[in-house]
Amino acid sequence: MKPKVYITRKIPDEIVTKIEMECEIRMWNEPEIPVPREVLEKEIADAEGLFCLITETIDRELLEKARRLKVISNMAVGYNNIDIKAAKEKKIIVTNTPGVLTETTADLTFALLMATARRLVESSDYLRRGDWKTWSPMQLTGQDVYGATLGIIGMGRIGTALARRANGFDMKILYHNRSRKYQIENELNVKFAELETLLKESDFVCIMTPYSNETKGLISTRELSLMKNTAILINTARGGIVNEDDLYLALKKGTIWAAGLDVYEEEPISQDHPLLTLPNVVTIPHIGSASVKTRLKMAELAAENMMLVLKNEQPKNVVG
Repeated sequence: MKPKVYITRKIPDEIVTKIEMECEIRMWNEPEIPVPREVLEKEIADAEGLFCLITETIDRELLEKARRLKVISNMAVGYNNIDIKAAKEKKIIVTNTPGVLTETTADLTFALLMATARRLVESSDYLRRGDWKTWSPMQLTGQDVYGATLGIIGMGRIGTALARRANGFDMKILYHNRSRKYQIENELNVKFAELETLLKESDFVCIMTPYSNETKGLISTRELSLMKNTAILINTARGGIVNEDDLYLALKKGTIWAAGLDVYEEEPISQDHPLLTLPNVVTIPHIGSASVKTRLKMAELAAENMMLVLKNEQPKNVVG
């Protein structure tokens, strides 16, 4: 008898076909709407495998309803949506999809940095509204990227990939991490700095650290006040790392110059959120890994991890 699995969102047909060869599938078929909690509670009751996204909260209460669950395969690098401790207690293996999205997310981060620095979205809107009447010396002027100082908070895979891109722009690169990365320092000519120093000296501060109890609210009023008034904050990691109320006030008062955001404390961000009213904020809808190739690789790896566990084999990526 094939093991039963539940997939919490419509995924590419070729991935579904691969899973169907070895498993009995049930799947939430709405591509743009997360599975309702009551549906997930019902479906997880007799599932042996769960293929989920970061949009699903897999907490202790939900796991108590899972009578046969062996594996939770998260189609993401981050897994703060899953109660790892509760899963361990129930001997449920949790997997994720690191590595395959590193370069794509680094691309997006640098693109967001440049779009924010050079006011690309604001300029496009200006043109489309018909406001462009003539060329003028200081019209829509932004900040230089080439030769600027970049501060990276969190020098993991994606932070390292971002540093490689910054080298091409001859940027001075500072980084802050729980532990020093001596090999990366030598390879990429980056310099370790305490967080306070990084914030004071950087023209761009990019948040690349995972979300945890330690990093929740890491960037708040005090940290923002240390930054240059010409500095730009970029966040493509997790929304909760930045206190959004404090960020709004800092941007409104001119404490910092601008921000580029791909992630938010609550997703999707409310349309009446104060940050969306500011012209010096570039906001995009959590698309860090959103290339066709990368999303297919993520889905494929998540499926492979899940099926390996169901065959009592070692998955490629275990967390916790």
